[in-house]
Amino acid sequence: MSNKIRVLLADDHTVLRAGLRSLISHETDMEVVGEAGDGQESLAKATELEPDVVVMDIAMPKANGLEAISALRRGGVKSKIVVLTMYSEEQYLMQVLRRGGNGYVLKRSADTELMQAIRTVHAGGVFLYPSAARLLVDDRASDDGESAGLDLLTEREREVLKLTVEGYTNQEIATRLIISVKTVDTYRSRIMGKLNLRHRSELVRYALRKGLLAPS
Repeated sequence: MSNKIRVLLADDHTVLRAGLRSLISHETDMEVVGEAGDGQESLAKATELEPDVVVMDIAMPKANGLEAISALRRGGVKSKIVVLTMYSEEQYLMQVLRRGGNGYVLKRSADTELMQAIRTVHAGGVFLYPSAARLLVDDRASDDGESAGLDLLTEREREVLKLTVEGYTNQEIATRLIISVKTVDTYRSRIMGKLNLRHRSELVRYALRKGLLAPS
């Protein structure tokens, strides 16, 4: 039986998958055992092939990467998951980690970091692109004016904030709270106004400072 790390590639761009397959083929300790072109196919292939590591994009049709990660974990799939994406914003990073991902690599650095990420997660570690750790701790000490921030929010606004920082999409939040996606956006705008935040990514930083992302 082969001792190589068995890798499944999940990305909707066939050219990128071919490039990744070529990169991995030059590694003596890895092999590509399958490919998937969308979220649903990645679920089926991961369940069928039981790869050691799934390399997955976020932006895919028929269930995006975040939804696929959640579904894989709910289904008991033990494969390690490395997200390979163009998104460097920390809200995506936190969503990946909260949903059960093990690694996060930017596509622009795939040629230098992906192989290390695969080996790291296969060995039981977590791999984040170099500046990610700094993103996670940025502003932890800058808590000025926030002590009463949560007290300004209504119960429904607190629900939307909690679901947002836990990685749920607008549609998922709307479904859970039985409201429209537009209403979710309205609540989030109110939250950001009350907390004096300008960008959605700052909600994650705020949540880190307030402990809202601590494991439940």
